[in-house]
Amino acid sequence: MMPLPSVVDAIGGTPLVELHRVVEALGLEGRLLAKLDYLNPGFSKKDRAARAIIEVARASGELRDGQTVVELTSGNMGTGLAIVCAVLGHPFVAVMSEGNSEERARMMRALGAEVVLVRQAEGARPGEVSGADLALVEEEARRITKDRAAFRADQFARAGNPEAHATGTAPEIWEQSGHAVTAFCDFVGSGGTVGGAARFFAPLGVRCYAVHPDRAEHPIQGGGYGMPDLVHLRGADLAGDVTVTGAEAAEHARMLARREGIFGGYSAGANLAAAIRLLQGPERGGCVAFVVCDSGLKYLSTDLWGQGNAE
Repeated sequence: MMPLPSVVDAIGGTPLVELHRVVEALGLEGRLLAKLDYLNPGFSKKDRAARAIIEVARASGELRDGQTVVELTSGNMGTGLAIVCAVLGHPFVAVMSEGNSEERARMMRALGAEVVLVRQAEGARPGEVSGADLALVEEEARRITKDRAAFRADQFARAGNPEAHATGTAPEIWEQSGHAVTAFCDFVGSGGTVGGAARFFAPLGVRCYAVHPDRAEHPIQGGGYGMPDLVHLRGADLAGDVTVTGAEAAEHARMLARREGIFGGYSAGANLAAAIRLLQGPERGGCVAFVVCDSGLKYLSTDLWGQGNAE
């Protein structure tokens, strides 16, 4: 292998791992495949969308050389944007709720980003970012974008987000699995991953499922905001929805670490829980793939890996 021009070129091409130990331990009929996107440079799947959105905007001229980039983030998209912007010479401002884990803000700052933390809505619980919290972050992101004449990355609306998964994540899974995948599931944040993956998978007969939390307030950071009309899911060919609890997400993230040595976060646990439920139900005997969305390193200050929880 030759040296890459930059770390941006290291985004994507992550491994796909079969979870034999989980399948055997639970006596499941079928296969589970985990796409290790936590091995991207920013330790999350959001690196893909960050790269695509910035590259498209630069190519079109919408984003000028040296122009500031602003984005609302739970931390993962912000980390991806911080990396891409550092390499391409754009100042980056990440706007994030105080309800997200502190590791995320520290990592973005280390990568040169300016991080603006927004107070949670009245009555909100730390570590549980709701739709109301996200609305406050959105308001601040819009203000900063206007004041600084910045480019808004807008992961909830820009086509580069789902496109990164329609042309990257899903085709990689398909080829790495030897065309064996029969179903795919992913926890919904912006909807870019499952919406984009469905564009590639559905014509191949692979059924795609959206994973949601069981309530508005939950510890699964990066998604489940209860937004009723996600742009990236409009017209998406989805086979159904799977609902998981915060406790199930935590339990399965720990299972993934203990049994398979894969150190993912809450959303990875939610995806594993959903994939297992699919193998126990409508996808019994099939091959279910999911994404390990981000690294467990981003949650060391949370209850996920608190004393006694990872025993």
